[in-house]
Amino acid sequence: MEDVRRFRALLEKKREELSDRAKTIRRYGLDEAQADSVGELSAYDNHPADLGDETFERGKDLGLLDNARVLLGKVEEALARIKSGTYGRCELCGRDIDLDRLEAVPWTTLCRECKEKEERREWGPSDRPLEEPVLDEPFGRTFLDNTDYVGFDGEDAWQAAARYGTSEGPQDVGGVDSYNDTYINSDEQRGAVEDVEEVVIEDPAELFGRARPSPGRSRRRS
Repeated sequence: MEDVRRFRALLEKKREELSDRAKTIRRYGLDEAQADSVGELSAYDNHPADLGDETFERGKDLGLLDNARVLLGKVEEALARIKSGTYGRCELCGRDIDLDRLEAVPWTTLCRECKEKEERREWGPSDRPLEEPVLDEPFGRTFLDNTDYVGFDGEDAWQAAARYGTSEGPQDVGGVDSYNDTYINSDEQRGAVEDVEEVVIEDPAELFGRARPSPGRSRRRS
């Protein structure tokens, strides 16, 4: 009974600490949009480095807030188990959890042995997605330059979007001197598969088989 009272006090103290932490994090601008919190009208026309610090810190705060919410839920569940009389019992094997483990993690639901088995299962190869071995970087599996495919593929989709502009400069890509070419394979032919398809017939006689009258030359009346 004495141990239960001690762990209840630990859990209540942790609950108060997590609640205060969540309130503190929310107080510093997480309840408003990032553009409003940093005073920027738009983030689209900024280089990523311009807002890099703010974006990183905001992501970190969101992660800390989410962690506080998760732990707070576990603490509430542990307090509920104390009321129901099931606190300190492993939910998998049913054995009592060591006091040392409860001291370190008072909201735990598993004994040390069951927790170790669970972690081994989580990191085992059988739990990896079946499609993972064939996945590549974004658009990687649809970059079909090394195949006979001549249709619109993932690389073409990326290039079509990148032609409207990216955050990269010539110094980031290398081999280019214009901001219009700062994307992968910007020197590729567009609208042609082979060089011969870009040859333009300039002589109208070759194109139509006969000479066409000049636009400025009037026809002779009969």
